[in-house]
Amino acid sequence: MNLIHFVPTEPKLDFLGKTKIFHAITLIIVLGSIGLFFTKGLNYGVDFRGGTLLEIETERSPADLQGLRANLNGLGLGDVSLQEFGEPNLVLINLPRQDGGEDAQQAALREVRQALEGDVAEYRRTESVGPKVGSELRLAAAVATLLSMLGIVIYVWVRFDLVYGGAALAALVHDVLAVIGFYALTGIEFNLATLAAVLTVAGYSINDTVVLFDRVREELRRFKKLPVPQVLNKAINATLSRTILTTATTLLALFGLFFFGGEVIRGFAAGIIVGILLGTYSSWAVAVPLLNMARLRPAAPTGDKPEKVRPAV
Repeated sequence: MNLIHFVPTEPKLDFLGKTKIFHAITLIIVLGSIGLFFTKGLNYGVDFRGGTLLEIETERSPADLQGLRANLNGLGLGDVSLQEFGEPNLVLINLPRQDGGEDAQQAALREVRQALEGDVAEYRRTESVGPKVGSELRLAAAVATLLSMLGIVIYVWVRFDLVYGGAALAALVHDVLAVIGFYALTGIEFNLATLAAVLTVAGYSINDTVVLFDRVREELRRFKKLPVPQVLNKAINATLSRTILTTATTLLALFGLFFFGGEVIRGFAAGIIVGILLGTYSSWAVAVPLLNMARLRPAAPTGDKPEKVRPAV
């Protein structure tokens, strides 16, 4: 017996009949993500904000975060933040950039090391990024995200047409904003690795959308007399088993990374997990309903007999 037969090959679910519900959920996700970004903001890593990051292993387990925080904040170096990093005795210390350039930053780092003397068993890593580099990386990250989305939309436009490209863009914006909102909500450090997660989600999402759009175009050619909402439902249902199985197998690998890959890539894996789930949702609930609203063809009398057409090359 084939173990994947629990997924129906072609169910008959009415996705287009739930459009109002999908629109409400989508609006909540998008507005909530924008609100979180502007109110709570992202927990930028040293890559983007500049400063110095230290990962230490403490003598005590668990680490006395409260005592270490009080010790370092007494140095007058600004808002020094500490957080547990995976293991109870591993601590990340974020030292903000200091006025006075690189010399002042190195002097502050020496003060921190002196203050931690006796509490640290090992300095596992130290990373420093200047303020100019941090601001340049933030700009480059924004440009990279926008250009990747623009390139994807141009591809869909050429592959299909402008209507499909607009629907794909809306789904992409939804997915990217949702993942950024997830990072803002959870406070997971937003660095170059988590930015890669955002771009990976955009690529995965458009792959799922293009597969669905191919089926939509094929079904529109076959069922020329069937109302467009019914054709769109047929397309979603025809690709549903493929989408569920692909998503499930991808999530298996990602959950392995999240639970066993270590703290360094946990934020990356978490973002992709959320993005894949939302990207799958947006293909059904954002992209296809927008195609229906765009009136791909005039309404026609009901008739469900497909016409024979030459397969698309």
